Amino acid sequence: MPLEPRLRPIVALYGAMGRGGTDVSYADQRVQAEAMAKRGRWLVMPRGPKMASERDLTVPVDGGQIRVRLYQPDAAGPLPLHVFLHGGGWCVGSLYERDPRCREIAAGARATVASVEYRLAPENAYPVPAEDCYAALTWLVGHADELRIDPSRIGIGGESAGANLAAAVCLMARDRGGPAIAHQWLDVPAVDARLQTESMTDVPDGNLLDLATIHAFRDAYFQDPGRMLEPYGSPLLADSHEGLAPAWIMSAEFDKLRDDGRAYAHALEAAGVPVEFRLLRGHVHPSFAFTRLLPSAKAYEREAIAALGRALHP
Repeated sequence: MPLEPRLRPIVALYGAMGRGGTDVSYADQRVQAEAMAKRGRWLVMPRGPKMASERDLTVPVDGGQIRVRLYQPDAAGPLPLHVFLHGGGWCVGSLYERDPRCREIAAGARATVASVEYRLAPENAYPVPAEDCYAALTWLVGHADELRIDPSRIGIGGESAGANLAAAVCLMARDRGGPAIAHQWLDVPAVDARLQTESMTDVPDGNLLDLATIHAFRDAYFQDPGRMLEPYGSPLLADSHEGLAPAWIMSAEFDKLRDDGRAYAHALEAAGVPVEFRLLRGHVHPSFAFTRLLPSAKAYEREAIAALGRALHP
């Protein structure tokens, strides 16, 4: 189908602005994005329901510490845990940008949501962000009693690079003996650093994620090119996908990463992992989150949250 009509002026404006070229440093991009999120400008999603509690935790990781933001809905505990990993090409993005979405997930799935502020590349190259996310998961499970979390009901998910990290953490959890994960939710995932799928060339630039940007993010993350095909960097290339958590995977029609999600769904299915795959027609890479602007995005969010709720409340 053609591009969503309400998306056309956004895509056109982005194109007129130079499509977010790579001449701005990642440090500056982070500052600009966080300031914009805090001011509430260009909001493309509602603020989200009021939580019973929102607080930031400090979690130790190898070589430092990171922040984890906990969203707890007004529901009797202990509650299931859903770990959320923001996108941004492993190089940008912050907790503030997805505050609204985490609130929606917590309320809709009746779960405590933990949004992880993993360390970013290029200052912290692969595998640091992935290891940070796994460390956050294990720390949260280890403190389940005081956080009023049910460690037997865990989900993990993310967007784009965050979906890559979520898939990597699922592999780590399987390979390292836990924690057990009941559901992985991967929106527009990047799972193959070779960047050789048909959608990389078939989907034209100008749809809010250009090929040059993808290459720049990849090269900033995988500073040792010899490691980019390791399974925790390119989950599609793992020797085995058996024993992984049941998955919910979404790709967008006009997204250069479209075929990554489809290929990962096929790989999991071939390994006997239950998978639900959605292709969001008429959408570009980030537009699934435009829930204030696009009824189709809002409908998708409700469907995905309902699937998470079913997995965490069997």
